[in-house]
Amino acid sequence: MTPSYVEAGKDFRRDMKYLSDRITRTSSEWPVEPGRYRLVAARACPWANRAIIVRQLLGLEDALSMGLCGPVHDEDSWTFDLDPGGVDPVLGYKRLQEAYLARDPDYARGITVPAIVDIPTGAVVTNDFPWITHDLFFEWREFHRPDAPDLWPADQREEMQEVMDRVFTEVNNGVYRCGFAGSQRAYDKAYDRLFAALDWLEERLAHRRYLMGDAITEADIRLFTTLARFDAVYHGHFKCNRTKLSEMPVLGAYARDLFQTPAFGENIDFDQIKRHYYLVHEDINPSGVVPKGPLESWWSEPHGRESV
Repeated sequence: MTPSYVEAGKDFRRDMKYLSDRITRTSSEWPVEPGRYRLVAARACPWANRAIIVRQLLGLEDALSMGLCGPVHDEDSWTFDLDPGGVDPVLGYKRLQEAYLARDPDYARGITVPAIVDIPTGAVVTNDFPWITHDLFFEWREFHRPDAPDLWPADQREEMQEVMDRVFTEVNNGVYRCGFAGSQRAYDKAYDRLFAALDWLEERLAHRRYLMGDAITEADIRLFTTLARFDAVYHGHFKCNRTKLSEMPVLGAYARDLFQTPAFGENIDFDQIKRHYYLVHEDINPSGVVPKGPLESWWSEPHGRESV
């Protein structure tokens, strides 16, 4: 049995209760320690995709290992079906659920990615996705590569937080409000909010290359993982169909610019993305048919953003 995401007659509400432990330099329980932890993620999931991109941008591959789940999960767990024998080679698990139960045998909430697992105990430390990428930047600095980007520039953090909050509520979560709306009223409201935000982003990016100016920040990563799924999934599957990303001149070029940047496009797998959404969401795609398009060649076309 697959989970149901649509509640008849209701707006979509995201459960934002996560395991709130953090891995920090000063923690006595979960100190930053290279080789101790494993990031478990999935290229199909936009929230996990953030952590994958940040880990590579910062050069943390040697300090923090990574396990990848397959794109299709059941109501209980993400699984390691991409690995030989369907077993994560470091944790020895077939199902991510095993790491959650090692943390709490009575754990009854969602089994989500990204999750960071303590390898010695096999237990999940945290699945709080906004804090995971935040702490990879601030707490793991000793292990960043020398030329790692400044994803949280000090003089822009206040404005950047405001931008990220709006991107999360109106875009990252906005597409889900459309896709999982339980009534026409809920869908219409969600649709209008989403495209108002996308129009705002078109305007904001018309005269700056990235969301905060001339350098990539955490804000761009958080927006990118939604944009990368827009035409392939959200436009049709989630009924976000006023305009395709490829029809938005500024936002489309901005997304291609990021896609062609190391650590971004190479961590996008459109086949996994489509299989995840179209196969897992049986309540809105009961046939289980996965679309063949759109053409991926658009992502490699010139973007012209160097002149912005």
